[in-house]
Amino acid sequence: MSNPSFTAAPQFADWIRLAPLNELGPGKRIRPQCEEINAIEPAELFAPLKIRNRNAVQAALAGLLLLYDGLEESHVISQSLDDANGSYWHAIMHRREPDYGNAKYWFRRVGKHPIGPRLSAVAAELAQHSLAVAPWPAAEWLSEPAALWPHDRFVDLCAAAANGSAAQQLLCRQIQRNEMEFLLDYCFAEATQSI
Repeated sequence: MSNPSFTAAPQFADWIRLAPLNELGPGKRIRPQCEEINAIEPAELFAPLKIRNRNAVQAALAGLLLLYDGLEESHVISQSLDDANGSYWHAIMHRREPDYGNAKYWFRRVGKHPIGPRLSAVAAELAQHSLAVAPWPAAEWLSEPAALWPHDRFVDLCAAAANGSAAQQLLCRQIQRNEMEFLLDYCFAEATQSI
């Protein structure tokens, strides 16, 4: 996995670093961490930086909850946000639910997101290594980085991997993790206006 260039506060970065590699599906809610995320004061989470964008803070919280399999709590937050970041978390939550059609709807609302090129590059790197060991024709498109990340194609790939081999699932889980980390990094930067 690639490490995002976290400009995040130490506590925020620790939440990400300590999270497990999520399943493609809903996973089992990690209760203590979800409860702690729900109780934490955003100013404490983002310290020492000053919060400048409340929507981005909420999007980051939705993402942290999703990292710890708090799908319902993440959903409540993300569906209340009327911006690309909220729609992106909403789409990932539905993809993991799994409700692939609803995920695609929310990804269409995201459109072109700034993390797309970076995600595409990391996905290509992960795919090249994975496909060299365990060929998977449906995933060959990942090997070529694209300027625009194809959300719908990745939803379809996750759906196929859900019933596929362990190698197929691992590849999609690793890409999903990078996607979530890059989006968290982006939301943190927007929240503190450090981008």
